[in-house]
Amino acid sequence: MSFSLPLQPLPPEAEALRAPVRAFLDEALAGMPADRRARSWLGFDADFSRELGRRGWIGLQLPTDYGGGGRDVFARFVLVEELLARGAPVSAHWIAERQSAPMILRYGTEAQKRLHVPRICRGESFFAIGMSEPQVGSDLASVRTRATRTADGWRLNGQKIWTTNGDHCHYMIALVRTSGQPEDRHQGLSQLLFDLRTPGITIRPIEDLTGDRHFCEVFFDNVELPADALIGEEGGGWAQVTAELAYERSGPERIYSSIVLLELWIRVLREHAEGVGHAATVGRLAAHLATLRNMSITVTARLANGESPVVEAALIKDLGTEFEQAIPQLIEAAMGDGRGSALECELAATLAYVAQLAPSYSLRGGTREILRGMIARGLGLR
Repeated sequence: MSFSLPLQPLPPEAEALRAPVRAFLDEALAGMPADRRARSWLGFDADFSRELGRRGWIGLQLPTDYGGGGRDVFARFVLVEELLARGAPVSAHWIAERQSAPMILRYGTEAQKRLHVPRICRGESFFAIGMSEPQVGSDLASVRTRATRTADGWRLNGQKIWTTNGDHCHYMIALVRTSGQPEDRHQGLSQLLFDLRTPGITIRPIEDLTGDRHFCEVFFDNVELPADALIGEEGGGWAQVTAELAYERSGPERIYSSIVLLELWIRVLREHAEGVGHAATVGRLAAHLATLRNMSITVTARLANGESPVVEAALIKDLGTEFEQAIPQLIEAAMGDGRGSALECELAATLAYVAQLAPSYSLRGGTREILRGMIARGLGLR
């Protein structure tokens, strides 16, 4: 097997969205320091998300019948790119809009679509992902959380971990085992959609190295769920979750996590006339970013065409992670070579935050080892 990701330009009507988004962000983010903006898609601000919803900028590409903007994926790409490049705090609605709403529209019942998607688009309903588990990590086929049929629906027991904003979210879509054993791998897996306020659910935030508490562990103790908690087909969870991961792994957030730091470093170099000594490093990063950006746009277009470019998305996520992790490493090296004495405190604080967070980039969304195994299989190398 082989694949290609040809150049996919953004249409003029999508590019026209940049000006109003930039004008809004100039006002909304005024005075916010870079070390806060560097959190971006991990920065939780429900009021900011509701304001985006009021402007019609959540679910921009979703059908108008369900509260979306009816635009194409390229308009959303421009919007997301601007939000991430500026470090807007989009974490509250991020997962719901990026993957939960498209999943519900693709696999959900009409009742599920009508209940959830309009509220997501208004910035009123936030979703968590229930995939990873202790001792499982990125090997999702080994999940042990189990949902057992009851007379009224499902009884859920188990645990999820690394659940972003689990303590702030309203709902979760979880990958669970509804039949068979973990050794059965892809067979017997299903997805359930449920309210995180349901009795029997306990959520505990996990503090990371930076002091943030956006990751959580979630426990299910005999949680009673209705029959309509099932999303899609029973036993079809593996196909559904791999389609969902294509949305998660190919977006601009997989290449822009360190972009606020990079932009600030370049600005400081310009202000202090130190750019000449670092021109090769800046040029290398710019070339990598341009290539990754084009790949991300192309995969986005393929998703819009109803394709499931799982391998291509994994490739972008792997390469994007390398790029994101290289930025703080290269800037740290540059600051230690004798030319960084004039760098301001804001850059130092932002670098400290990103350098501590960057190791997690190759964990979230699938570890590097799992992704490279997928890529190798897709290319027929294993």
